[in-house]
Amino acid sequence: MQNVIKIIIDTLKQLISKVFKKHNDQLPYIIISVIAILIVIGSANLFIELTENLHTTSLAQFDTTITEQILAYRNPTLTSYFVFITDVGDVYGYLLVFILCNVAFLLILKKWQYGVQLSVVILLALSSNIILKKVVNRSRPELEHLVSVETLSYPSGHAMTAMAFYGFLIYLFYHFKIHPILKFCIILLLIFLIFSIGISRIYLGVHFPSDIVGGFIAGFIWVILCALIFNFIRVYRKDPTV
Repeated sequence: MQNVIKIIIDTLKQLISKVFKKHNDQLPYIIISVIAILIVIGSANLFIELTENLHTTSLAQFDTTITEQILAYRNPTLTSYFVFITDVGDVYGYLLVFILCNVAFLLILKKWQYGVQLSVVILLALSSNIILKKVVNRSRPELEHLVSVETLSYPSGHAMTAMAFYGFLIYLFYHFKIHPILKFCIILLLIFLIFSIGISRIYLGVHFPSDIVGGFIAGFIWVILCALIFNFIRVYRKDPTV
């Protein structure tokens, strides 16, 4: 979804630039900022609405239906896969991916800034997730847990961090000047990984589906917000008058 929205925003920016740049150099950036802010506000409202309805009958039915459908596919092979995937979405998994990305950023792209940006995004996601869990204070599902958990349930830390971290990687890769097919394959793999991490938490019995949805929305907000901020830092460094 981040990729689709980014394509729409970039397309609008190009069109607006062609029409209005000769009249006002700042207008394209202002319009893109407004669009991004509207997306953040809309996503935040969606997250609030979901949070306020956590204890409603309709959402409970949604959680039960989705959970039962996913648990019906439990088997040793899938369990091994989802345990692995959920580990990829944990501390050591992110540390490994983060190191590999930074090596690529430094040695291939010569851009240490990307590593800093990625660090900011994941730190914001992790810290805000801890706060949100304590504020909402939702208990874990009363199901068989196939992995150990110690924190509260909503929003899912795995889902939120996956969307923020890998979602921002999608945003970065979209801008990299690499072969289009390779770029497409990497972005598709990252999207698959995000949703696999989310599903793994339901499959393993440690989260309600609404936890995952809430985590995805919250992580998505950080992707859009950080992309907006980092873009304007870059723009103002190049042209302080913009």
